[in-house]
Amino acid sequence: MSQIFRILSLNLLLLLSFKAASFPSGSRSILRDISSSDNVVKPDYAVDLNITNFDSVLRDTPATFAIVEFFAHWCPACRNYKPHYEKVARLFNGPDAVHPGIVLMARVDCASKINNKLCDRFSISHYPMLFWGPPSKFVAGGWEPKEEKSEIRVIDDGRTAEHLLNWINKQLGSSYHLDDQKFENEHLPSNVSDPGQIARAVYDVEEATTIAFDIIFEHKMIKSETRASLIKFLQLLVAHHPSKRCRKGSAEVLVSFDDLCPPNEKLEALSNGKDMLGNFQICGKDVPRGYWMFCRGSKNDTRGFSCGLWVLLHSLSVRIEDGESQFAFTTICDFIHNFFICEECRQHFYKMCSSVDRPFDSSRDFVLWLWSAHNKVNERLMKEEASLGTDDPKFPKIIWPPRQLCSSCYLSDDQRDDGTSRVAWNKDEVYSFLTNYYGKTLASLYKEKGVLLSEVTDGAIEDLVASTNAVVVPVGAALAIALASCAFGALACYWRSQQKSRKPRRKPELR
Repeated sequence: MSQIFRILSLNLLLLLSFKAASFPSGSRSILRDISSSDNVVKPDYAVDLNITNFDSVLRDTPATFAIVEFFAHWCPACRNYKPHYEKVARLFNGPDAVHPGIVLMARVDCASKINNKLCDRFSISHYPMLFWGPPSKFVAGGWEPKEEKSEIRVIDDGRTAEHLLNWINKQLGSSYHLDDQKFENEHLPSNVSDPGQIARAVYDVEEATTIAFDIIFEHKMIKSETRASLIKFLQLLVAHHPSKRCRKGSAEVLVSFDDLCPPNEKLEALSNGKDMLGNFQICGKDVPRGYWMFCRGSKNDTRGFSCGLWVLLHSLSVRIEDGESQFAFTTICDFIHNFFICEECRQHFYKMCSSVDRPFDSSRDFVLWLWSAHNKVNERLMKEEASLGTDDPKFPKIIWPPRQLCSSCYLSDDQRDDGTSRVAWNKDEVYSFLTNYYGKTLASLYKEKGVLLSEVTDGAIEDLVASTNAVVVPVGAALAIALASCAFGALACYWRSQQKSRKPRRKPELR
């Protein structure tokens, strides 16, 4: 019996050897790839759109331009073109994009019945058909062959990956290559002298907000002694975050905070914040995106999160009213003290907070204090990074704002013996610059896209009133801050009136 089994096994091996030898060499290579444990199907980089998400994705993308391919899945030419399109999409799409935030590359399958009207809007006459334009122009828009002034254009020379990328380079004045790798950003232009670039920082503020909360959840930093600090910071975000979707997400967390993180739970339960709050997407389902725009450094390990967090703090400071200034100050100081994970930075910032010997009476004073604190941090890091060679050569630490952005902010600028500058500031001009730069200009991109409109949700006011038992500010203030996320324009007036009518607070004790 064993002899028969050996004979059968030998015959089987001979048969398999013969079959393998009869395959063409290319097929044998495919077999090796399939059998290899390292073989992983690569995901598509281009974003699949349909009638249900077409407008929302193109409206919300941070990219400056979009390419939309209209195709049919049954079309042989479309199937053959897909690898070419994916080679280019790899450069621009996804968290590992080589050149993120520039071009959104998407596709629509016109063979799917759900997309019939969408494909009709763009007068699709053949497959594949590619369009280029600002993302906002695709939203609720279309294309007609005889339309002369449309900002949506047909790409007439994109039949290979090389041709398509050359076409893109001509439009952008860029020199991208298909073999570009992620990313030492040697071609990144400095944005210091371009005040309009701050508008793109709205996306980085969303990114920084999401990452900050991810760090809190991941490192289980919600404890009995830090819980109130987090509630106060959420209240500040609900009222004054520059992004509407982050205001909305912060309100949702605040509404559910007592259920997610009960005040009387044991410390072990409180510290398990990832399980309780980690599923909240505080700035929406598409954030974090995995890359930076305004805050992108010329090296992978520079700028990024720290830059985004500073922009968030400045954007909050310029949006508060006079009566909120002390609340905002203590809230931000406590948040950094309890939740910023860099120990040296945390201690240095809180030391600056503790040196303040009187309450802030006006938002102007708080805006200027935060600006001054940021410059002190830059001065400290300037020296350390220069001595260690860890600075970003494209974005060195500087005293802010530079003369290129605000020459009127400078009364005089003298050089010290150690090579640093001693600036006499025109603080009225500095305040005017900061409120415009981190306020109006920062929000301008969203205003253009029309997503800063206020909205009132039925029942949201009642929900927010009862949202948390851990009131860490006076009831009227906490309520007004929470209300502001749901009817931001109208209810902000209520907040201001509450603050103006409140008696001055006693001098606080700073820890």
